[in-house]
Amino acid sequence: MSTIVLSNLHKRFGDFTAVRNTNLTVSTGRFVVLLGPSGCGKTTTLRMIAGLELPTSGHIHIDGEDVTALRARQRDIAFVFQMFALYPHMSVRNNIAFPLKNEGISRREIAARVESAARMLRIESMLDRKTGGLSGGDRQRVALGRAIVRHPKAFLMDEPLGTLDADFRELMCLELRKLHNALNATTVYVTHDQSEAMAMADDVVVMNQGEVLQSASPHEIYHFPATVFVGNFIGSPPMNFLPVDTGVEAGAEQVTLGGAPVPVPRSEASAAKALLGIRPEHIRLDEHGPLRGRVIADEYLGSHQVLVVDTSLGIVRVRVGKDDGRAAGSPVGLSFRKEHTLLYDAASGKLLPGSARQMVVNGNGDGNGKGGAYV
Repeated sequence: MSTIVLSNLHKRFGDFTAVRNTNLTVSTGRFVVLLGPSGCGKTTTLRMIAGLELPTSGHIHIDGEDVTALRARQRDIAFVFQMFALYPHMSVRNNIAFPLKNEGISRREIAARVESAARMLRIESMLDRKTGGLSGGDRQRVALGRAIVRHPKAFLMDEPLGTLDADFRELMCLELRKLHNALNATTVYVTHDQSEAMAMADDVVVMNQGEVLQSASPHEIYHFPATVFVGNFIGSPPMNFLPVDTGVEAGAEQVTLGGAPVPVPRSEASAAKALLGIRPEHIRLDEHGPLRGRVIADEYLGSHQVLVVDTSLGIVRVRVGKDDGRAAGSPVGLSFRKEHTLLYDAASGKLLPGSARQMVVNGNGDGNGKGGAYV
């Protein structure tokens, strides 16, 4: 399998910029997910890697070779589309074998590869059936089989589970990850569904308005979002962002929220206007807490509950135990776990460097010792 490197990749359609100066490395054997809302540039990026779109500027290297100007068929890439793009009049066997026949591979080799892919995807019993009568999930397996038999340098997948129902999509997430592990494949996968991304990816690349905002492991993306957008996009419920009263000074270990002091990890930078970011599970119900509010909703989720609290700083979501709910209208106090608070520049939306970065690099707190997210 192969390493894919994008260097200053830029794509314009007339006056519209779809992808802005993107730099990204997909290492050999990694499962990388491009994640973001509709129109963020993720599919355009994938199509440029595949050779289905040519970049306006920038370069694409696969295994060290500059393939920027090469046609799709010259890149040895397998592309799996959201719509299965199968031939309904042909059998499953012939659909899977079709790209190999076009390459002039011997019948014996084609038969062996088709049988091997069918066993891996557990569709051996369907090989002689027409694809037109198969379920959506089985047709997606056939589409994957057609990609697998080619033994490509990399697999590119554009929302391949988007047409499946929720339960089957969850099952196919696991199947795709198992398949990736079995093949030791280099995979680039596009989705707008954060649950898919967090379940399958080695690395998540969050995009918005044509730009890569953060590329890191699911763990780092969740616990140390690099921007306010990433914190809002990842997590259900998303990260809370609360306005700091007087900004942040470099070296500060305390900020003021609603007139009350709140301890925070030491900041290495200043910001005239700042936001304190914190996940719902890192807020405590505390009658002596610095922030006061009133519960307006209590969402019961079995293993836990999410309280929606109206405060002077806006709505705050708090994750509590399954037996710790509060009735609507109940007054509550809130305190914050210092080691999990993050500070953001309100103007740029970017994370202020400080203790959060040190936790990632040095392996303290929730960073798991994986550095590079904020360098």
